[in-house]
Amino acid sequence: MSGESDGAGDPAPQRPDPLETQPAPASPDAADSHAGAWESETEASRPRAGGDKPPVWQSLKASVRGASHRRTGLPNQDAVRLWRSADGQRLVLGLADGHGSAKSFRSRQGARLAVAVALTVGARLPACAPAPQRKRWAEDAWPTELVRAWQAAVDARLARQPLGENEFGALDARDRAQVEANPRLAYGTTLISVILTAEAILYLQIGDGDLLAVAADGTLARPLPLDPRLIANETTSLCAAHAWREARVYCQTLAGAPPALILAASDGYANAFRDDAGFRQVALDLWSLLQVEGRATLAGNLPGWLTEASEQGSGDDISVGLLWRGPQGPTSSDSPAASEPDSAPI
Repeated sequence: MSGESDGAGDPAPQRPDPLETQPAPASPDAADSHAGAWESETEASRPRAGGDKPPVWQSLKASVRGASHRRTGLPNQDAVRLWRSADGQRLVLGLADGHGSAKSFRSRQGARLAVAVALTVGARLPACAPAPQRKRWAEDAWPTELVRAWQAAVDARLARQPLGENEFGALDARDRAQVEANPRLAYGTTLISVILTAEAILYLQIGDGDLLAVAADGTLARPLPLDPRLIANETTSLCAAHAWREARVYCQTLAGAPPALILAASDGYANAFRDDAGFRQVALDLWSLLQVEGRATLAGNLPGWLTEASEQGSGDDISVGLLWRGPQGPTSSDSPAASEPDSAPI
């Protein structure tokens, strides 16, 4: 989303946030480096004895600063992170889009806190839980835990870094009163999270952005229904007092064939296209490219394609997380060449 700067007057943190330095059990930072654009393979995804390489879930992420933000000097307000459990049986995606508005002048921090929380909470899904228990957790506990953990992280940040008078400079009296009544509004952000396990895929969304699922036969679907209230630049947000009530959640049991590819994106990507059909075609094209060219080709080109989409379309920051099933490739490490400067921890 585009908007005003989160403020050069925002004081530097006195110490790292626990949610940023330890976003999930089993050291998820080791599986998710902000310096790179894709995730390295884990022990679970290496060839088995005998040389067979069964399909596994693979992942890729990229985030680029929007063209309009480059012109105005506003940093990237998006954040995207991935975490894979040590045993390789769970993969968690968090993708957030800070509002970037005048009232949400710390939304860049809010988005980064949101994805860290998504990894932490996603790792709490009970292992091998029966389907009914897993569904109850997804629909009831997951949204509440996410929102309350984000609120707690924001409140801790505010306790260390109270909102400064210089940060209110761009606000009129009405907007200032709203932020003073709800300081979390300064950190406002959306959130998309996906949890992959051997038994199910869990999807959650608060606010705008997109989730698309591509089947192996090329059929495309949205796992979550669109929210008709999200028009123009209006969106629900984690900063709302009871934001868990705004969450859209779906628990997909993998009784049959799972999706071949899942695409999560901030709204800057879809807004770069003339219509929804053009955006949906991108998911199909990415899946086709992965099958023909492979992961390395996509990883090397994705940041450039997102930058081009922003420059020629929305002007907004664009972040993408891709999860797909495919044959195992060689173990690879994160690529500094494909990184976005604004993806360093705050």
